[in-house]
Amino acid sequence: MMDVLQGVGYGIVGFALIVVIGTVVISKLGDSVAECATGFEYSATSQLCVNATNATDTASATGTGYTNSGYLTTQLGSSGLAGWIPAVIAVAIGALFLSYFMGRRR
Repeated sequence: MMDVLQGVGYGIVGFALIVVIGTVVISKLGDSVAECATGFEYSATSQLCVNATNATDTASATGTGYTNSGYLTTQLGSSGLAGWIPAVIAVAIGALFLSYFMGRRR
């Protein structure tokens, strides 16, 4: 039983790592293709376009690639694919307990 639980644990950790790495890569790709209006420069730390002369003047970045990367990041984040991790853990542990107790009867 512990071997099965260990395998499930490795699978969940691997799944979480893939989601985290995917989120970082997609957000960095989106930052690299962000488009700003004339006189503005993109700031990756705030993910906004900042005026070159007045740092308090900001605007949202535009561009199809930037918008799509933001959408994909939210789909991989806690509201999307990564939100299934707790459900997968609960189902896996429940299935292990059920299989353990059902196997003891035989």
